[in-house]
Amino acid sequence: MKRLLYIFLSVSLFSSCDDGDIITEELDFGDTFNACGELVFYKTKESPAESLSLKITSSSLTLEDLLALDANGNLVTTEETFTINGTTNQFNYRRYNTTPTNFFCNDVPSSDIIITNDDESTSGTAKVNIFLLEDDNDGIPAELEDINGNGDLTDDDTDGDGIPNYLDEDDDGDNVLTRLELDTENLDGDDNPFTNPLDTDGDGIPNYLDNDDDGDGVLTINEENASQDQDPSNDFTNPAIPDYLNPLVNTTVPATAYRDHTIKQFFKVTLELFSLTLSTITYDYLDFGTLEDASLNKTRVEEIPFP
Repeated sequence: MKRLLYIFLSVSLFSSCDDGDIITEELDFGDTFNACGELVFYKTKESPAESLSLKITSSSLTLEDLLALDANGNLVTTEETFTINGTTNQFNYRRYNTTPTNFFCNDVPSSDIIITNDDESTSGTAKVNIFLLEDDNDGIPAELEDINGNGDLTDDDTDGDGIPNYLDEDDDGDNVLTRLELDTENLDGDDNPFTNPLDTDGDGIPNYLDNDDDGDGVLTINEENASQDQDPSNDFTNPAIPDYLNPLVNTTVPATAYRDHTIKQFFKVTLELFSLTLSTITYDYLDFGTLEDASLNKTRVEEIPFP
């Protein structure tokens, strides 16, 4: 159900050194940051009004470039490293007269926001890490979809459609979604849909892995007697039970297509900074945190060829 890949843009807890006392709380900006344009990573706070920012101009790079996937759905890159040199790639610690709301994402920042102090690092390295978590949203944890128990989720493909079960929202390929074939009525009262999955025909194969759920000899996918819309769950001869779960109805209507499969994608981007040199302090390591951005949540659709 879930897959974890990574593209590492790392930023972690920071350590610092200088020849005097350092109050580390003044750079306590929280654990998340934002992004804008081509390409600025930044974080702000209100009290005092301050910001930390990394502007990358050594290459024409956007956030979408970092999240790019190849033809196989894998991240194109898992790590990007940039040299901070004060010219092409810049790291700044700034103070303002007021909270710098929308300061970084506007071509023309508000004239009410005035930079009162701008401290730029003369050196350093920025490292970006990217992770990709994929989820079929079928209600079954990935570890329970390792059917052969060998620890490899990629070789479990019950319906042979090329999508492993942990990414397949219809594991048995019967055009009824897996999440609809679990213990949805919670008959055992444990609020766990996988401890007592539905097994309509009692053959020991749970419905979500059974391509003939009612055991009537007609494949579930071919029991669309009312409407051929790649959804047997809405075809009823007896109003009380859909045909694919009714062993008394075994009319065959050959399927013509599989339903498209939607896979949810969750990207995670982190940033680490090394060897920063500001005017009054040198940071050996700064954990910039984890990116917050709506574009990190995506979906991809797999079209399954029909035999």
